[in-house]
Amino acid sequence: MERISSLARAYPLVFATLLIAVVGLILLATPARQAAGLLVGGYALVIAAWEAVGMIRQLIKGHAGLDVLAVTAITAAVLVGESWAALVVVLMLTGGVALEDYAENRSKRELTALLRKAPQQATRILDTGAADHAPDTVTEEVPVEEVRVGDLLLVRPGALVPVDSVVVSEHAVFDESSLTGESLPVERVAGEKVSSGAVNGQAAVTLRAAALASESEYQHIVRLVEQAAGSKAKVVRLADRYAVPFTVLALAIAGIAWAVSGNAVRFAEVLVVATPCPLLIAAPVAFLGGMSRAARYGLIVKGGGTLEELSRARSAAFDKTGTLTTGRPVLERILPADGTNADELLRFAASAEVYSSHVLAESVVQSAKQHGLSLLEAEKAEEIATNGVAATLRRRGAPKAVIVRVGKPSWVRTYASDLVLTALAPGELAIYVAVGDRFAGAIVMRDQVREETRQALQDLNELGIERALIVTGDVAATAEPIAKSIGISEVHAECRPGDKVRIVSAVQPRPLIMVGDGLNDAPVLAAADIGFAMGARGATAASESADIVNRYDTLATLPRAVRIGKDTVRIALQSIWLGIVISVGLMLIAAFGFLPALLGAWLQEVVDLVAILGALRAIGPRTERNTKPSPTEATKEFRSHATQEGN
Repeated sequence: MERISSLARAYPLVFATLLIAVVGLILLATPARQAAGLLVGGYALVIAAWEAVGMIRQLIKGHAGLDVLAVTAITAAVLVGESWAALVVVLMLTGGVALEDYAENRSKRELTALLRKAPQQATRILDTGAADHAPDTVTEEVPVEEVRVGDLLLVRPGALVPVDSVVVSEHAVFDESSLTGESLPVERVAGEKVSSGAVNGQAAVTLRAAALASESEYQHIVRLVEQAAGSKAKVVRLADRYAVPFTVLALAIAGIAWAVSGNAVRFAEVLVVATPCPLLIAAPVAFLGGMSRAARYGLIVKGGGTLEELSRARSAAFDKTGTLTTGRPVLERILPADGTNADELLRFAASAEVYSSHVLAESVVQSAKQHGLSLLEAEKAEEIATNGVAATLRRRGAPKAVIVRVGKPSWVRTYASDLVLTALAPGELAIYVAVGDRFAGAIVMRDQVREETRQALQDLNELGIERALIVTGDVAATAEPIAKSIGISEVHAECRPGDKVRIVSAVQPRPLIMVGDGLNDAPVLAAADIGFAMGARGATAASESADIVNRYDTLATLPRAVRIGKDTVRIALQSIWLGIVISVGLMLIAAFGFLPALLGAWLQEVVDLVAILGALRAIGPRTERNTKPSPTEATKEFRSHATQEGN
């Protein structure tokens, strides 16, 4: 009973229509049977007037509404004495809204899952002199929004990490599957960064907040999901292409049937089966289904229009580091300058890179961990987009803190004029370090091409991507060997953000997908027809400006996204055309007088259900997993799916 009551509150017009139908049927069994027609007809005209107001508002805004058919059909049916047929059309309209709402909620299930799991509370440690999560440690529960950078936090077993933090405890284990798709627990040691939304293991740990809640990774992903779930920007356009022609055709058939037969009832009979719910509902349901399907693979699509663009994509541009490559280079060699030893250089670099969102930063930190080096705590840290990171670090026993800068040579040289460039072999890259105003040395690393890169590029080519290019800030000596190894012949190296925008804007054919991950990719991701951000690394400008955010760190999801876009548009068009073809067939039958208005109205309900169920196919089969496949598995599964589609 409670369930029925909640449905009645959610869809009052549906229940009002059913109530009118019940009352009308009761009146038919009484001497006041004529009152039944008046009640049903009057109610239908009230709903038609209500719909007409909305239709006029849309026309004023320049949108040719399909509601004109429904309003005309209801009015015509009542005027020719087919009040019950008009009521069925009203039920179709009000029930169509309810069905669309159900389909929308069903499609958004994966998109909204994260919203229920967002961290809400944090345990802040007040007695900073107490032992690490000792029994007498003084704590307080605060809303996550009140946590400030530098606060000490206690995270109990099984609890969510409330904000992006640095581990203070000697050792910790976290479940980061909701962020990265990695199903195995991840171990962290003191000085390492852990993202909000990670689930703590079996022991309480102490963390130091490294970012505000609004700037932390999980909350950032939640904002992206909310943006995706609320976006319907270009969905309606697909149906709008058919709105005016379908309306004109329906009115023409109805008018000709009336003129030839001389019977006004024939006009109403045709329009009753011409009501346009398949066009109004099929496209939004299909696009929401496609967004839901994409979310299963960690792809947050920010609007239905993006799926439509993906289906037509013809070019793809790629950043290099962290996109085509793993972004986790292996350490080749450490080159300290005079007065600095190798361990000290690596410790300085890693202690600063903890506070960087760049994909290379984690590799530096991991290298220090592998060398058994403890990290220095930062008093202050700042990431400078496209250049590097500056951190104020205090060495143990040192009288004062020093500013350590890690990044590109051109930027580091502005503070350390004695910087010396390092000779690099093809495929190598160097990170330069300055301590105060003195050059401390360079760390040479070699990036690795992603295991799935070559297959992903081949799949994109098979999906219609005609041109692929690399647009990177790295030097040509680093980018060109990698491009050659994966079969890309067009390389634009040493590009600043403005250069990337200029190059990508001139690329033909369009639409173009731009794939990147770093802060310096944000402008070009926004400028591209489709911006595809890899990894959703923190609250970066890249994921804010992209149209699609790939939460999982695999390039195999890019061709999957293109395939989902193509499938979604194909299913939307199939559903629309199926509804149109069946409706036109029913209109022609009604035009010759073989379809009474009441029967036609019920048949149109069937047409609506067929169109909606057809559009729901865009959600994909239930057998599709809700976890991230490995690069190899993703490629195999994708190719198998593509083969089945081709057959």
